[in-house]
Amino acid sequence: MPRARDLGIIIGMMAPGPKNAITDVPGVRVGHATISTGYGPLVVGQGPVRTGVTLVLPHNGVMSEEPLFAGCHRLNGNGELTGLEWVRESGMLMSPIGLTNTHSVGVVRDALIGIEVEERGSSEVFWSLPVVGETWDGLLNDINGFHVKPEHVRQAMAAASDGPVAEGGVGSGTGMICHGFKGGIGTASRVLAEAQGGYVVAVLVQANYGRRERFRVDGVPVGNVITASEVPTPKAPKPATITPQGSGSIIVIVATNAPLLPTQCDRLAQRAGLGVARTGGVGENSSGDIFFCFSTANRGITAGDIGIEAALTMNITALSNAYINPLFDAVVECTEEAILNCLLVAETTVGRDGITAYGLDGARLLDVMSQFQRRTDA
Repeated sequence: MPRARDLGIIIGMMAPGPKNAITDVPGVRVGHATISTGYGPLVVGQGPVRTGVTLVLPHNGVMSEEPLFAGCHRLNGNGELTGLEWVRESGMLMSPIGLTNTHSVGVVRDALIGIEVEERGSSEVFWSLPVVGETWDGLLNDINGFHVKPEHVRQAMAAASDGPVAEGGVGSGTGMICHGFKGGIGTASRVLAEAQGGYVVAVLVQANYGRRERFRVDGVPVGNVITASEVPTPKAPKPATITPQGSGSIIVIVATNAPLLPTQCDRLAQRAGLGVARTGGVGENSSGDIFFCFSTANRGITAGDIGIEAALTMNITALSNAYINPLFDAVVECTEEAILNCLLVAETTVGRDGITAYGLDGARLLDVMSQFQRRTDA
């Protein structure tokens, strides 16, 4: 399925990286495990199942031994990203980042700890607070059936690659819905000019939020044209299980090789909200909009953990705030484009009880863009 730039839709003014993905940041890898089985009426514990796990691995070492500076931001807090209290306190990311559905966060978190126990040896005493985020896929998935298992985390870990990132209804994005279309995983990147440091800034989203009528593409009110009368929004057959549009969530993971301090990571994470807003998200009351940023620079900083021998001081490099605006620009552009890529790549999906989330058709989107005389490079 074509991504936005394949269709000639150019978001923003900055140049993307070669893969236009979070894996353009050197060392970053992404892996998915997709669970998609069954059709028909919901039978809790049996399916149909439309869910999965996605992992973002910031580097190829042991994260607890080689943490990275990191930060976070909450636009609206009806969601979960575990481990944030220690990130806020220490300014460091000390684990891979996991993504899944709302009711499987604990399984993924515990599985990441289990993998670390195996890597470090069961006799070593240590603590771990993995970062694991969620959005709710219960409209398409048997979410109360608890189908995500530790082996799926291991599958995602084994599949992790620094190549092109699969998008749409894959991994943790399998059962997600965005602006009334099929949602899921999306990604994009930007490369700063050499005079600005030549750094890479990239984003991966798990998009499961938004109302159709608010959906925008590069400022064009697409959701007011492609309404639910043309492309139906997913609806549950039982009133008790109907969730209003905008009740979902979005997780945004920002990665960069720019040398940022934790407070600067906070600031980049905050700007992801502007990219969400550009596509029509407003942080609804029942939406969990949580953003996270890490910098792969300054690798080798001490973890500061109990029992670890470390020098009294450490040398770090930090970007001057006078040069941070281009990174803000990049986060906003990447977030907007990642969401659009997610929507374009995600294919129509039939979930439990026959509930259907329709994909956003690229040709129809181009038709709408042309109606508003928006330039495309197709």
